Amino acid sequence: MTLPQSLQQAATRASETSALLQDPSAQRLANKPQLRRYEVCSLLPNGSLSETRHIAPALPLFEDAFCAFTRGSLVETSQGPIAVEDLIPGDEIQTQDGGSQTLVWKGCTSLVPSREDAKGRSHRLTSFMADSLGLQKPMSCVVVGPSARLLRRPQQNGYLSDDGLALPPILTPAEEFQDGMNIFETAPPTVVDMFHLCLPQHAVIKVGGLEFETYHPGPEALKLVSYAIKTLYFNLFSHVDSLKDFGPLAYDRVASPSPDQLIG
Repeated sequence: MTLPQSLQQAATRASETSALLQDPSAQRLANKPQLRRYEVCSLLPNGSLSETRHIAPALPLFEDAFCAFTRGSLVETSQGPIAVEDLIPGDEIQTQDGGSQTLVWKGCTSLVPSREDAKGRSHRLTSFMADSLGLQKPMSCVVVGPSARLLRRPQQNGYLSDDGLALPPILTPAEEFQDGMNIFETAPPTVVDMFHLCLPQHAVIKVGGLEFETYHPGPEALKLVSYAIKTLYFNLFSHVDSLKDFGPLAYDRVASPSPDQLIG
């Protein structure tokens, strides 16, 4: 994919015209979507790094690509645990299946979790205290964002389907693990840096000793969006040209949001 010379100008032009609001869900809103700055570091095909800044709508479609892990989260790599902010595309990330994949994309944005946006959405975080999910799970406190999904293994907890079979592992939003005691919601009133990671194939990786998924938009994420939104979205990713390029999901997800929720 060829990156435009000025993504900020492209986003500004889109936000100043009706094209940005041609999505059915956006047309139902009284206010235009607010814009947010997103920072991306990508591994290019020639092995060099590309660092870009983007201006795009603060919609779930975009925010989900950035709001998984907070600064200081330790990601397991072939060189040992590395803080997410210090990862560089090209690093080898350890995956849950015992192998590794090359980090090809890292996204970052900054937000205030306690502050609601124009549509009343907040970006509250989930805090996992040490050992809240078992011995050394996590090894120390882990704080994740609203787009983080954790691999739940029902068979380890004795959960069975209606026909008595063990349920398969499933990717579950981190907020669903909140118990109000060892795993709880937190909403700092100050700016928090958020990150997400993308590998060549969707995978589960260890962050602070817990199994989280890497970024994948989902197979129907762009089903209802306009051409302008699609253009802004794919400008974030130099290694893909379509949703198919993200590959299949490594595991099923719990109640994935519908496309109109993602864009509205």
